Amino acid sequence: MFRPGRCDEAHSRALPGWRYARRTMSTPSRTPLYFFEDFAVGSVREFGAMPVTREATLAFARDFDPQPFHLDDEAAAQSLFGKLAASGWHTCAMAMRMMCDEYVLDSASLGSPGIDNLRWLKPVFPGDTLSMRWTVLAARPMNSRPGVGLVQSRWELFNQQREAVLSMEGWGMYRMKKAAP
Repeated sequence: MFRPGRCDEAHSRALPGWRYARRTMSTPSRTPLYFFEDFAVGSVREFGAMPVTREATLAFARDFDPQPFHLDDEAAAQSLFGKLAASGWHTCAMAMRMMCDEYVLDSASLGSPGIDNLRWLKPVFPGDTLSMRWTVLAARPMNSRPGVGLVQSRWELFNQQREAVLSMEGWGMYRMKKAAP
């Protein structure tokens, strides 16, 4: 169970020297570790140490956000950022990757009905290393779907100086233990 104010060392990814490694779903049908009931309101977890690379910044920008300050050093130098900056949408994608690796892939997740608040607070640059704080704000059974619970969370992303670069709130849907097949 996720407990308020506690960061389980076995799940923490913000430990010094920890190298970020992507996970994959080896067996999509495996038994989840976390269900709706495991997300206690007030729980706080900190994790992640994701490096932001120039190559990934450029690749994402080329494919999804081809604004000059995400693609070209000279154009970026003339922008408000002053140097090449990652797309805000790339920052969101990196946050999602960290969430998947930390708990979503181990949970009975059924997706999300959406994000309520999203703020890009500071630019993210190649060379930054991102970490996350996840706080469970609310949890309740879903009225329209028996056996499914809604969990409201706040995700805060930080750079290596612990400056907040992104904040978002939203809901996740999780199967309940009593409804698990």
